[in-house]
Amino acid sequence: MQLSEESRERIAKLIDLSRVAIHYGYVPLILYFGYTRSIPRPSLIRLVSYTVD
Repeated sequence: MQLSEESRERIAKLIDLSRVAIHYGYVPLILYFGYTRSIPRPSLIRLVSYTVD
């Protein structure tokens, strides 16, 4: 089964776009799951304004 040149280009674009989405979206996704699945859930203000004593 041969793919046309246009199909190859579309698949290549899709793969490149997927790589970028995974590259920039992986860590925020993990942080989101960690925040929403934790019990008790920390307040967002405390999470953002974390200071080291």
